[in-house]
Amino acid sequence: MKYPFDETKKYDVIAVGRACIDLNAVEYNRPMEETMTFSKYVGGSPANIAIGMAKLGLKVGFIGKIPDDQHGRFIEQYMREGGVDTSQMVTDQDGHKTGLAFTEIKSPEECSILMYRDQVADLYLESNEINEAYLKKTKALVISGTALSQSPSREAILKSVQLARKHDVTIVFELDYRPYTWKSAEETAVYYQLVAEQANIVIGTRDEFDMLENRGDGENTATVAALFQHTPELIVIKHGVEGSFAYAKSGETFRGKAYMTKVLKTFGAGDSYASAFLYALITGESIETALKFGSASASIVVSKHSSSEAMPTVLEIEDLIAAQV
Repeated sequence: MKYPFDETKKYDVIAVGRACIDLNAVEYNRPMEETMTFSKYVGGSPANIAIGMAKLGLKVGFIGKIPDDQHGRFIEQYMREGGVDTSQMVTDQDGHKTGLAFTEIKSPEECSILMYRDQVADLYLESNEINEAYLKKTKALVISGTALSQSPSREAILKSVQLARKHDVTIVFELDYRPYTWKSAEETAVYYQLVAEQANIVIGTRDEFDMLENRGDGENTATVAALFQHTPELIVIKHGVEGSFAYAKSGETFRGKAYMTKVLKTFGAGDSYASAFLYALITGESIETALKFGSASASIVVSKHSSSEAMPTVLEIEDLIAAQV
């Protein structure tokens, strides 16, 4: 089974939301208190997804707000040189800064992220900074859940959803739940449900779908049955090492296995999964193949130090799939 996209559009995908800085611990197997050196990368789920898809060869755009400082210029330059169209990246003029994510790698199983997200530029993207003429040129729009956590970014995202529906753009909602940006589980569920019900494709972990439903013991069958009463046509629920499941509104269920790898850290898997899964769908591959691409890409990224820099090529993904048939 394949997913249909409008082939007349100029862009394959436009992502909207946060672009920030990852500072990943260079020293492994120790707590952050004892870590003295970090490597700098571009981070943030929608930015990582955009970078990953551009590396795979798609025509990708990005809408977001960056600060008027060295970090902002680093983000824009890195993304532009990586093949992402940055013409709609807005430079903040009110002194807001870049979000920072310090990562701790105690072991492959025990990793954590210390976030600095107060007054960050990406959450100050405003509704009037969403360009309708630009957005209508894409086959798909990728929405990140974190961008819904505060105003005015929340309203900018809701406007982009409205415009995408108006212009028959496929809306992909990547749940991207980050607890440190939300005030309560109830608030999260309200806005997650609002956007999920208007999206065409919804992607997230089982835990993230539990946040959408505001419950702790969700079950896939009930989740997809509820969402299929609305706009969604394809729902992807990830279960970590157990693999992932894709549910089509037409009734089919597909399962993708997880690929074996030497894990270095746990973060970055979701962004790399989404980028490769969507790449496969947009290039006309089946849902079964898209699940393989997503899982293989995630396995590659968790074996490397960065998220954005580690995004794989098509050949790397195909080689891993072929090696673990």
